[in-house]
Amino acid sequence: MDKPKLKSEHFDLLFEARILDGLPDLVVLVDRNHHVVDCNKAARDLFGADAVGQGLGALLDSPQILEEVEYVFKGNPGTRNEVSIPFPIACTYDLSVWRLPDLKSTAPVWAMVVLHDVTAAKKAEEMRADFVANVSHELRSPLSSLLGFIETLRGPASDDAEATAEFLEIMEGEAKRMARLINDLLTLSKVETDEHIRPQGIVNLEGLLARVANIMSVRTQERGMTMELEVPATLGPVLGDADELTQVFQNLVSNAISYGTEGTPIRIEVAPAESLPGTGVKGFSVCVINQGEAIPPESISRLTERFYRADKGRSRSMGGTGLGLAIVKHIVARHRGHLAVQSTPGEGTRFTVHLPAAGVTNSPG
Repeated sequence: MDKPKLKSEHFDLLFEARILDGLPDLVVLVDRNHHVVDCNKAARDLFGADAVGQGLGALLDSPQILEEVEYVFKGNPGTRNEVSIPFPIACTYDLSVWRLPDLKSTAPVWAMVVLHDVTAAKKAEEMRADFVANVSHELRSPLSSLLGFIETLRGPASDDAEATAEFLEIMEGEAKRMARLINDLLTLSKVETDEHIRPQGIVNLEGLLARVANIMSVRTQERGMTMELEVPATLGPVLGDADELTQVFQNLVSNAISYGTEGTPIRIEVAPAESLPGTGVKGFSVCVINQGEAIPPESISRLTERFYRADKGRSRSMGGTGLGLAIVKHIVARHRGHLAVQSTPGEGTRFTVHLPAAGVTNSPG
């Protein structure tokens, strides 16, 4: 279909000079028949280069937008609403529609449709709401247990020494669970706040990993496991925060111990990397490997979400807060590194942290 001709100098200047091509918002001009008269680059990128001349309904699967366009064509004031568009991917937009020109003009009438993408903001809002709900849920259970035991100790079990000792042990465990959760929340908050600031310290990776292996040796022995550390002779330093990287590998080794099969080894393998994923700079990969049940494929991409647990019952029974891998993800991001997860039935799971070597840069900050 031939592109409709604009008869207004104003619109010629507005679109033909491509003034609006620099905007990230989608801007579409439609006539009374809802055909696209013109659109800016953002709209063409989404709808295709042949968008002009097509019906707006064919481009946007949104009856609400068509209703808003018709509303302003009838002489009503411009509107502003939130709409969801499922194609080509589900996105949420702030929609603004107004009539051009105004009612006093005798020129041809069009409707200007502007779509501002708020999908990321909506997802962030939902994540914050989910986060508050999850924190409340995680704290409610141990708090309810503590209050129940306190009530029992003050009443029916007040003179029962054996029950008192048993309940106090359980109460201590619940209190420690809440303390771990609060500590992890504080750590996560601090890491997220500082994530844009790249650490500037020089870290001896071999020494750091040896300390982590030593710290975690008691837990490995309790499960009949062994710890194997494989480090190349040419291992150089990385740029980073030693305390934060220690937490990264302690969390990963702790997970490997918890979910690995008793009596199997936990391996930490370090190798040089000529080109790190996403950046292409030189660095090192540190792989923490266990032998246990594989993680379901649908869970792998969600492992670093706050409070996500692939095996909820087992994680809670082992005292997990559901925040350990979220902390790992943000610390690795702060170090301008990359986290990868592979899990294969019968072979186990590999968490690989890629870190840039000291002396290389891969992004500002």
